[in-house]
Amino acid sequence: MLDCSQQDRIMNPSSAPTPIYQLPQGMQPRKPAQFLPMSRAEMDVLGWDECDIILVTGDAYIDHPSFGMALIGRLLEAQGFRVGIISQPDWHSAEGFKVLGKPRLFFGVTAGNMDSMINRYTADKKPRSDDAYTAGGEGGKRPDRALTVYSQRCREAYPGVEIMAGGIEGSLRRIAQYDYWSDKVRQSALVYAKADILLFGNAERALVEVAQRAAAGERLSQIRDVRGTAFLTQHGWMPGADWTELDSTTVDTPGRVEPHPDPYAMEPEKSNEPVTPPDAVQPIRIVSKAERLAAKQAQRQKTVVRIPAYEAVAYDPVLYAHASRTLHLESNPGNARAMVQTHGERDVWLNPPPIPLTTEEMDYVYGLFYARNPHPAYNGARIPAWEMIRFSINIMRGCFGGCTFCSITEHEGRIIQSRSEESILNEIVEIRDKTKGFTGHISDLGGPTANMYRLACKDPKIEQSCRRLSCVYPGICENLNTDHAPLIQLYRKARAIPGVKKITIGSGLRYDLAVENPEYIKELVTHHVSGYLKIAPEHTEDGPLSKMMKPGIGTFEKFKQLFDKFSAQAGKKQYLIPYFIAAHPGTTDEDMLNLALWLKSNNFKPDQVQAFTPTPMAMATTMWHTRRNPLRKLARSSEKVEIIRDAHQRKVHKAFLRYHDPANWPILREALVAMGRAELIGNSPQHLIPAQQPGERPVAPPRNAVPQKPRHGDAQRPRSEGAAAAPATRKKIVGPGQGKGKKTMAGKSRAR
Repeated sequence: MLDCSQQDRIMNPSSAPTPIYQLPQGMQPRKPAQFLPMSRAEMDVLGWDECDIILVTGDAYIDHPSFGMALIGRLLEAQGFRVGIISQPDWHSAEGFKVLGKPRLFFGVTAGNMDSMINRYTADKKPRSDDAYTAGGEGGKRPDRALTVYSQRCREAYPGVEIMAGGIEGSLRRIAQYDYWSDKVRQSALVYAKADILLFGNAERALVEVAQRAAAGERLSQIRDVRGTAFLTQHGWMPGADWTELDSTTVDTPGRVEPHPDPYAMEPEKSNEPVTPPDAVQPIRIVSKAERLAAKQAQRQKTVVRIPAYEAVAYDPVLYAHASRTLHLESNPGNARAMVQTHGERDVWLNPPPIPLTTEEMDYVYGLFYARNPHPAYNGARIPAWEMIRFSINIMRGCFGGCTFCSITEHEGRIIQSRSEESILNEIVEIRDKTKGFTGHISDLGGPTANMYRLACKDPKIEQSCRRLSCVYPGICENLNTDHAPLIQLYRKARAIPGVKKITIGSGLRYDLAVENPEYIKELVTHHVSGYLKIAPEHTEDGPLSKMMKPGIGTFEKFKQLFDKFSAQAGKKQYLIPYFIAAHPGTTDEDMLNLALWLKSNNFKPDQVQAFTPTPMAMATTMWHTRRNPLRKLARSSEKVEIIRDAHQRKVHKAFLRYHDPANWPILREALVAMGRAELIGNSPQHLIPAQQPGERPVAPPRNAVPQKPRHGDAQRPRSEGAAAAPATRKKIVGPGQGKGKKTMAGKSRAR
C-alpha cells in the first residue's frame, strides 16, 4: 500500500508538481558532453567507468530535440546523470547490448520516434525498403516490435538489470491492443517486454522523478505513484484501503427490476426499519454545491476503473470497443482516473496521464545543449529524417483535434503545451549560428499541428472537467480560444531576425481553425508558403468524415477561397496539396467515387495517396477491428461500421484517389461497371476515366453507359435519375506536375 501523500500525488491534478528543472538537494547538473557516448572509448574520454542510465533506441542517434532519445538523454544529463546511448544494436544476440557495460541504475528502452511496425511495413503489410531514421536510409536496422526485443536482450545481457520502457511504441501498446500486422489482439507491451515500469506520453516529468528516486535507492518495480506510468502488479492490488474499484467490464447494464408482489400475501408486509415518530425533529444540514463537488472529486480521485480483461477483449469485439472508448474518455489529466486491465493472473495498472509541461518547463527542455547533428559515428551518412527537420523548430506539442486515425492524441495528449517566444527565437539564432549548411531558410515553425500554438480552453476549470474527445468536432467548442494573434506575432518576429531569409510552414494546418482567423491565413499565404501548402481534408463525404471526426468539405472550400484571395493579393501563384485517406472505416465504394468526382471537378491530381493503416490504440483502429463505433455509447446492438478489409477493394479505393493514372484505369473500369456507373467511362473530358488505355484504339463506351456529364454527389442519387451533369471545370488550382516533387515523410507522420 502507498501512504496518503503518495496516493494524493497519483490522482490530484490540482497539486502543483515539482518543476522538472528543479534538482534534488545535493544534485548538480552535469557539464554537457559534445555527444552522449555510444562507445567505451567515448566514456573513457569523459572519465566514466560506468553509465548511470543507458538508453537503447531503434533510431540513429541525432542530437537534436526533435528526436526522443536526444531530448530525454540531455534532460537526464542536466539532472546530473551519466547517460549513454546504444543506437540500433544488432538484436540477434545480447552482445550489442554490452558495449557500454551494465548501467548503474537502469536501461531506458524505446523503439524510436515511430512504432517499429509502422516504420517497417506499408499499409498493405509489405516491408519497406528504406528507413528514414537510419543512416543511409537503409531498411532492416531494427527488429519488429523493437521495444519487446530490445528489452529482452537487455535482460539477457545483464540478468537482474532494471528496465524502463517508453516511447511511442510503449505509449500505443500500454494496454491490450489490436495489432494490424498479426491481425490479432496482443497483450500490453509490459507483458512481452517484462519491463519494470512503462512511461507513456511525453514523459519528461515522470522520467525525471523516477530517475531521481532510482538514484536514491528505490527499485523501479516498487515505484507505483507516478502519473504517466504503467506497471504489472498482482491481481486486485490497490494503492490504499480507501480506494474503490469501478467495474466497467461489461457494456449491457440491465434497467431497474421491480420486485414481484407476493400473490399469497394476506396483508402488507411489515418493514423492519424503525419508525420515526411524527413529532420527532430531524436536523437538516445544508451542503453547498462546492462541498458536494469537492466530495465527489475526492471520491473520483481514489477510484480505479477496471476495463475488460485481455482475455475478454481478445475474443469479444464489443468489449474491445468498450475498453477503447473508456481509455479515451479517461485521457484528460484534469479528471482522468487510474485504470486496470487483467492479463492472466496479473493486472496492468495505468496511472492517470502526466500533467502537461508549463511554458517554463518546455523552454527548459528545448533550451538544453544539443549538438544539432548526427553522431560522428555515422561519418556524415545521409539520414533522411535529419535532412527533413534540421532547419525546423518545434514550437508546441499536443493536439485537441482528436482525429480518430491519428495516434498523436494518445501519445501527446489534447492539451497544447507551447514554448515562449523568446525560447523559439533563440533557437532560430542557434540554428543560424551553429547548424552547418544553413542558408537562411527555416523549414518549419510547427508541431503536430501548425496553428495550435497557445490555443487553449478559456477557463482552466472547464478544461479540467471536460471529457470531450475533440475540441473542434462536430464544431469548434465555444470555450476554445482560437485567437491566432500570438502565432502571427511570432511569425513576424522570426522573420525579422538577421540572417533569416525565408520561413515556411511544413507542419499540417488545421484549416477549420484557420478560417476563424482570416488575418492568420493572409499572414501565412503572404509570407510563409513557398508555392505549395499541404492540407488534409481527408475526404469529402459525411460517412467517412464522421468516423474520422473531421469537418465537412465545405470548410476546406472556404479555406481555399481565402487562400486563393490572399495569394492573388500577394501577387503569387500558390497551390494547395490536399491529402486524402482511402479505405477508412465508414467509407463505401460510392463515397470513394464521389471523392474522385470532386477531385476531377476541382482538377486535383493527387500523387502521394495512402490507404488507412490501423495504428495501435487509435479509435479508427477500433472501428476497423470491431466494426463498432467507440465514438458513441456502446451496446450489443450498436451500429455496425462499414469496413474495407478485402485487399482488392482497398486497391480500388486507392485507385479512385489516383483516377488520373492510366495504371488504375483497368481496375476502375471494372469497379464502375460493377457499381452500375459505366456512364462515367468515356473519352470526353467530362468522363471520369477513358474507355481505353493510352495507345489503344478508341472503343465504344459500355452498353449501359448514359452519355451525360457526371457531377460530385451523383453516386448517391437514385438510378432512375440517370447521370447528372458535371459543373464547368473550375480555375486550375494545382500547378503543373503537382505531386511529382520531392518525396516527403508525410504519409508516415500522419499515420503516427
